[in-house]
Amino acid sequence: MRILSVNVGTPVDADWAGNLKRTAIDKRAVPHRVQVLADGLVGDEQADKQHHGSPDQAVYAYAGEDYDWWEGELGRELHHGQFGENLTTSGLDVNGALVGERWRVGGAVLEVTKPRTPCVVFRNWMDESGWIKRFTAAARPGAYLKVVELGELGAGDEVEIVSRPDTGVSVADWFRARHGDRDALRRILAVPGHDARWDEMAERVLA
Repeated sequence: MRILSVNVGTPVDADWAGNLKRTAIDKRAVPHRVQVLADGLVGDEQADKQHHGSPDQAVYAYAGEDYDWWEGELGRELHHGQFGENLTTSGLDVNGALVGERWRVGGAVLEVTKPRTPCVVFRNWMDESGWIKRFTAAARPGAYLKVVELGELGAGDEVEIVSRPDTGVSVADWFRARHGDRDALRRILAVPGHDARWDEMAERVLA
């Protein structure tokens, strides 16, 4: 398990980028090692700070294997960072990671917090018909992470899973349940100590 690329970006003006008309979704791979601070990677910024860039969304990871799958589906090449991720991984089941799982990457420790939710800016950036529905149906959302220990990382670094809950909610199940998948929601409800918000959702979805 390793990092294929480390990707950063800064905001640019774009008429298609929602109400804000600015976005930093187009991340590009950098050849050098990057410092990881509490709010994310040095050199990386967010345009819409109201919806992106909280401590629970400091870093976004996406699997290279999922890029391979999408290239087959879309019939075109995709560059690392095109989905807006900071870390493109290899050999790591990002969607199967459990919320609360911790990774050591280079000198930093990161904790899985939640899946990515597709938005209108992502839809417009990809310029694919029905993109949000397709991305949701595929249930390959990638994972947001918070920074537990500051450090430095770079392409080629190994990813070590240093801790993992004995039972928990996977990134993919969170994503599916959030979009109305009853089986995924039932799996979450079976996890001891699950967040009470899932019970509230179950009352609506499973009624």
